[in-house]
Amino acid sequence: MKLRHFFLLAIGGIALFTGACSTKKDAFVNRNWHALNTRYNVLYNGGLSFEEGRESLNSTYRDNYWEILPVERMQVSGEIRLDSEDNNPNFLVAEEKATKAIQKHSMEISGTERNPQIDEAFLLLGKARYFDERFIPALEAFNYVLRKYERSDKLGEARIWREKTHLRLGYDELALKNLKTLFKYDVLSDQEYADARAITAQAYINLKALDTAAQQMKIAAAYTKKPEEKGRYYYILGQLFNRLDFRDSADMAFDRVIELNRRIPRVYLVNAQLQKVRNLEVDETNSEEVREYLTDLAENRENRPYLDKIYRVLGEYYEKIGAEGAAMDNYNRSLRASENEPFLNSLNYTDLAEYYFDENSFKTAGAYYDSVLLNTPENSRTYRSVFKKRENLDDVIAYEAVVQNADSVLALTAMSSVEREIYFQSYIDSLKVVEEIEALKKQEKAQTGFQAFSKSEGGQENQGKFYFYNITSLGYGKNEFRMQWGNRELEDNWRWSTKSRILTEETDQADALAEGREDEPLNSEKYSLAYYTDRIPEDPAVIDSLQKERNFANYQLGLIYKEKFKEPMLAAARLEAVLNSEPEERLILPSKYNLYKIYQEVGSPLQESMMHDIVENHPDSRYAAILTNPNVSLANLENTQEVRYAALFKAFKAQEYLEVITGTEEAIDQFTGEPIVPKLELLKANAIGRLQGFQQFREALNYIALNYPNTPEGKKAQVLVEEQIPKLESTDFFDASTVKGTSNWKVVFPFSRIQHEEALELKKRLEESMKDLGYTYTVSRDIYNLDTEFIVVHGFPSETYAIGYAELLKNNKDYRITNENFVILSDNYKVVQVHKNLADYHNHLQTPKS
Repeated sequence: MKLRHFFLLAIGGIALFTGACSTKKDAFVNRNWHALNTRYNVLYNGGLSFEEGRESLNSTYRDNYWEILPVERMQVSGEIRLDSEDNNPNFLVAEEKATKAIQKHSMEISGTERNPQIDEAFLLLGKARYFDERFIPALEAFNYVLRKYERSDKLGEARIWREKTHLRLGYDELALKNLKTLFKYDVLSDQEYADARAITAQAYINLKALDTAAQQMKIAAAYTKKPEEKGRYYYILGQLFNRLDFRDSADMAFDRVIELNRRIPRVYLVNAQLQKVRNLEVDETNSEEVREYLTDLAENRENRPYLDKIYRVLGEYYEKIGAEGAAMDNYNRSLRASENEPFLNSLNYTDLAEYYFDENSFKTAGAYYDSVLLNTPENSRTYRSVFKKRENLDDVIAYEAVVQNADSVLALTAMSSVEREIYFQSYIDSLKVVEEIEALKKQEKAQTGFQAFSKSEGGQENQGKFYFYNITSLGYGKNEFRMQWGNRELEDNWRWSTKSRILTEETDQADALAEGREDEPLNSEKYSLAYYTDRIPEDPAVIDSLQKERNFANYQLGLIYKEKFKEPMLAAARLEAVLNSEPEERLILPSKYNLYKIYQEVGSPLQESMMHDIVENHPDSRYAAILTNPNVSLANLENTQEVRYAALFKAFKAQEYLEVITGTEEAIDQFTGEPIVPKLELLKANAIGRLQGFQQFREALNYIALNYPNTPEGKKAQVLVEEQIPKLESTDFFDASTVKGTSNWKVVFPFSRIQHEEALELKKRLEESMKDLGYTYTVSRDIYNLDTEFIVVHGFPSETYAIGYAELLKNNKDYRITNENFVILSDNYKVVQVHKNLADYHNHLQTPKS
């Protein structure tokens, strides 16, 4: 009986369970069964995964406290994702759970959802997609909640998340419009109201309406119940007030952050304290107090993770009070303490670069600018600005090296022999002192190390052992031997000093060659006076060349400082150095004019005297014309340059190469220091190549590459030297049978340059013959060198065709053209024109082929 009742109850339970699992019945048991399973099983586990994913995002996200913080801690890659590849696994699990809840527990009956947890499932689905940066699918999920579940208690939250998604997609105005409607018609909880106001503030920040953003952020900070959010919102509010230059209001906001103390992450607290210090006007009354306050922050053990920021602000403090050395020291300490803070690093590197630039340490400044570029996004305005400055610095470094080297050598040439000996003997003595100190340091270090080892457990084990088994004694002995004798080969007569010296010198020389230090003295030479005194140039031509190099480098530096770096005083110093050093004639007038412009810019009384100097001593110059008639100054100057270049280029196209060479030389002297000069140099180089051949062309390109390395023309010349010149170097002629593809032959009629009119007449007759005979060959006039020009017929498919055409012209009674000519393969014609070796080509034709 009891068994029968048990079976009946079991069957009834199974029937009830089976009926409750159905999503098609709108019964009390069905609704509550699926609601409970959705809430406490699927959505619960999905929610846990979602929170884990959000925590992982927060832990890896790095805020930039030197810019206005975003309302939400989330790193966005900027890519719009539509699929689920490479996603955060926690958000993927959350999405799978939400999808499972919708698929297995949704009870849509007669168009109405009977499971009250499904709206939360869609909300979780949208959130998971949102944090995976799949904003368009997330927007679809939030819109589905708003459209489908009109009576849901999650509508306010869904609207807020929808507008957050709109912000991520860049629809700021649409988000603001929807949020205004939300505030007007919806009833929100305090936390939802705070969230809505916060994203409204973010929309206004995106639209650069910082004053309105500050109002919204203040409301959000007041309504939020989460201490961490409250601290973040008040910090952002302080940043907004700082941008609006309301420092008192900003300090009040930072005070609210500081009041939260340990209820918020310490990073907000420390940065709020630092921002208050940055807002202070440091003077004599509070300087000591500020320094002590920052020092206390740095010494607080809890602030160790934020030392990079504290040292940065300490550096700014020292810079305000004029202690630049201490400021640079703290910037370096900030860099050493920094961990993955590119923006902060770029600030520190920039200040260090500017400091060393102002100190004229251009090589060091260039290295720091390189570091700035490594820590700055490539597509930013800052990157482009620094990159341009760094490029300009390449010229400065190169020219400063020229000036420094020339000044050093010229100073030595000006000394008497006795002064030189005294100078170099002092240098040699200093080398010996340094080496002695280094040797003592090594000896002390070795002794300290051996003593420490002998007291250690391993050293104690060796006590009392035979010398060669005692590690401590053996190591000490080896070190003493090396210090006294150096590295000796295991061989007879190892103590001979001459052998040692020879071996050492050979080793040093090999090392120097391996490291590219061929000019460095060997050990036996660096203590010899003769080594240094014999290297001082005595040839007047060499000394004069050094003076010219120094003057030109100083002139270029003056222009760079004036035009590119806007440093008038540095520029003036360089240009004055040019005028005080017996410069070439071509540098005098441009230096004076640029000095006049600098004096005029800084308001120096010297501008009047410099203007009179130019007008009186150079009355026929273009600069004098500019000073006496300012209305036609710079515009006419620029037009003059462009017109002159255009005329020379036109002459180049007309193959007037000699006129181009002489004309560019005159223009280069006239426009020294102007941007047009490298273009003129390149045009001149091409004319030289066409007229004089390969060797002179290569030398001209090398000159441009070395003297204008950072101009477009200099870079182009460098590319030609490295890539194209080697391809043209060969003077070997081609055999027609070895040429791949369709060969191209020419008939060449050589003329002396004094026969120019006769050559033009022949060109005209050849062109007429083409029309008469129906040929499509072309005729050109090509310059060979100063004495010879060619009339050339191009395009014959074979040597036979070319020879036949020449014979036809000679024998046809309508033409009777008997001028000297020869047939040449197109590739060989190129060799002849490049190397100007026509005689070699004729010899090549007469050489019998094996």
